[in-house]
Amino acid sequence: MTAIAVDDAPGLLATLCAIAEAAGAEIMDVYGTDFAATQKSDASPLTQADLRADAVIRQGLERTFPGVFILSEESASANQVPTDPFFLVDPLDGTREFVKRNGEFTVNIALIEAGEPVAGIVAAPALGELFFGARGVGCWKRQGATTRPLQVAPVDPAAPLRVIGSRSHGTDQLARWLAALGRDHEFVAAGSSLKFCRIAEGQADVYPRLGPTSQWDTAAAQAVLEAAGGAVLDPAGRPLRYGLDRPVLNPYFVAMAATELELPPLV
Repeated sequence: MTAIAVDDAPGLLATLCAIAEAAGAEIMDVYGTDFAATQKSDASPLTQADLRADAVIRQGLERTFPGVFILSEESASANQVPTDPFFLVDPLDGTREFVKRNGEFTVNIALIEAGEPVAGIVAAPALGELFFGARGVGCWKRQGATTRPLQVAPVDPAAPLRVIGSRSHGTDQLARWLAALGRDHEFVAAGSSLKFCRIAEGQADVYPRLGPTSQWDTAAAQAVLEAAGGAVLDPAGRPLRYGLDRPVLNPYFVAMAATELELPPLV
């Protein structure tokens, strides 16, 4: 799959899962305290959990994959030439959900090669859920002592479309998009990158995102969803792509279980 994997994608996934779980333990250590949140320059919240998880992930990746560039929401590899492949990390996706203490926050670690997310880990430590997948290998969910393979569910044309969306970022554009569907639908809200994972495990059909996201918000979950048979497409109908030479902000996108779905344009 990539030189980093040394032809051992299961081994790569096991290593990344262990790093994500260690970061999740740091997050939960803070979650159980009377923590404070500060505000970053973009008005998003920041807690000690973000910083502690970032440090654990960076240390784990640097120790295991020396010389490979790491771009995280909270840091970037210093004094290092960008590499391909590279790691794209959100140490605590859904900090707003963390602050609200609703459990719907995640640790995201993705391996990007030639602009594509080829492996991804999404850990939801408060929920005890771990999603992981890699291109050409498969996708799994671990919960407690149980690990099971994931596959997107076929979309039933006779049933309401199961739409999943943000718990914290609803917009008028989304309301218009839903009105333009032209078919019955059910809307369910979820936080962080779990929206992609719910599609991957067959609990939802489509996730339209008509608002800002950053590369680190989506890469790991896209890898999980694609490994389960789904897709994440930009407004031109192309797979969402990543890169150190690309803007940090993603375009609008739609994540889905089936590319044959007829959906309104992302405007």
